[in-house]
Amino acid sequence: MTVSSLLFVEDATPSCEPPNALPGSEYQRNLFHRQYFQLLDLDSLTWPEAKFLRDPTVQAWLYECVFKPDVVDFPPPERYQMRVLKALVARIEDAIVDPEEDGLSDDLMSCLSLLLASGVPPESTAAQQRSYVTYSHTLDEDMQVERTKQVTLLEWRSVLGSSGTTGLRTWEAALHLGSYLLSSHAGHNGFAATGKNVVELGAGTGYVSVLCAKHLGARHVTATDGADEVVEALASNAFINKLDERNVLEPKVLRWGSSLVGSWVEENIADHPYDLALGADVTYDEAAIPSLVSTLRDLFELRPALCVLISATIRNEKTFRVFEYACRT
Repeated sequence: MTVSSLLFVEDATPSCEPPNALPGSEYQRNLFHRQYFQLLDLDSLTWPEAKFLRDPTVQAWLYECVFKPDVVDFPPPERYQMRVLKALVARIEDAIVDPEEDGLSDDLMSCLSLLLASGVPPESTAAQQRSYVTYSHTLDEDMQVERTKQVTLLEWRSVLGSSGTTGLRTWEAALHLGSYLLSSHAGHNGFAATGKNVVELGAGTGYVSVLCAKHLGARHVTATDGADEVVEALASNAFINKLDERNVLEPKVLRWGSSLVGSWVEENIADHPYDLALGADVTYDEAAIPSLVSTLRDLFELRPALCVLISATIRNEKTFRVFEYACRT
């Protein structure tokens, strides 16, 4: 059994240096825009430099494209908006050199005042609520907002769902797998999703499945997970990304280790012969690896030409070695 793997230990910190073709202020504000809608922690946000923050045109852009009410259909939680905008205003104030020439946007201040007066929930309550998170990818390095490929998901930012599942938030390995599938490397190595029937194992929030269906031209995507509440959330995320109208993404419950012969999977393969199987962060639990590998073997029995690509963040090297060994034996 041949399974290709992508290994990721940690996420790389994005560079603040713009490509030669893009002015520094535009690159930095676009990067901030991308990170803000991804709900990065304040400590992880890449703030524009002071010389740009005191520029009135940059402040106007930040209001119009980031903080203006109803600028997007699925905004971040109000508590997050307030925290980020409060920190941004403080940074702008610190960046002012000459109060007679430099100023603070009235629009940004008005927006902050509204948020402060809106009665946002306390942190303990907000942590238990689902939030809209928008992930953006570009095919080049300029991060132009209008050219990004976006996936918006409703997810819990806390680690575990009510049933103990980890599938209600998007993990780093899924983001890296998405970046790889968007790159030219995927096509060169036979993993392009375009025109393919795709099945995802342990789909979680559905980030990879939605990306394949919405932006990568997959013919059909079967997004599977072993938890009922996760699959219900998958259907919601397909709706948010307007995939329900196209019937291109199908959320299904699949518990690893159960025989696929005679199951809905065999019927699904008859309708949508799987070309590509994907999995992101599905190897973190050593106890689940035998069941995962059993399911992969069944998929190969049903589709011998199937290509399988697994993306993993290495938290425990021994656990991943167990997965690699199981695939070889």
